[in-house]
Amino acid sequence: MAEHREFMYRRLHSLLGVVPIGIFLIQHLVVNHFAVYGEESFNKAANFMDNLPFKLVLETVIIYLPILFHAILGVYIVFTARNNVNRYGFLRNWLFFVQRITGIITLVFIAWHVWQTRIQIALGAELNFGMMEDILTNPFMFWFYIVGVISTVFHFSNGLWGFLVSWGFAQSPKSQKIITYATLVVFIVVSYIGVRTLITFAYGI
Repeated sequence: MAEHREFMYRRLHSLLGVVPIGIFLIQHLVVNHFAVYGEESFNKAANFMDNLPFKLVLETVIIYLPILFHAILGVYIVFTARNNVNRYGFLRNWLFFVQRITGIITLVFIAWHVWQTRIQIALGAELNFGMMEDILTNPFMFWFYIVGVISTVFHFSNGLWGFLVSWGFAQSPKSQKIITYATLVVFIVVSYIGVRTLITFAYGI
């Protein structure tokens, strides 16, 4: 019974990493990418998202609670998973290892990002281009965000591979090879969107 419960928890952990967390990640990075088209474009997009009806309920149910569950179980998996990188050393085993490392980095990054943005907004700060510009013109914070965004996108992309396999969408070696390339494309494209936005906030280009 305990093994069945843990199996179901891990399946739910995998599902939440894609729906809704992964979808929110892409949506969040795409909205932020409006900064590339100018300060006014970003402010309009950010203000639209910030003024959605029932925003607090949506954020709690769709973002915060799923992330909390995913993070708690993820930390448990990090400290109980058995990595065989030194013994086997093949690509998938290394990705299994890096998935755990990026999970911890992502958790720290999200917690800090929420503090610098959502908490500050709740305390009276204004959500606009200038908020992110002030954060990212600090060289340390710029590189912290670069590492954080790339780690988060990798964690999502590689987790998407695990989701498709564990939920039975890709069982054959051929299909798993195809989704390996597909998730690599997702990683490259979404990372570009995120990093390009950070460069705009930090350097205005």
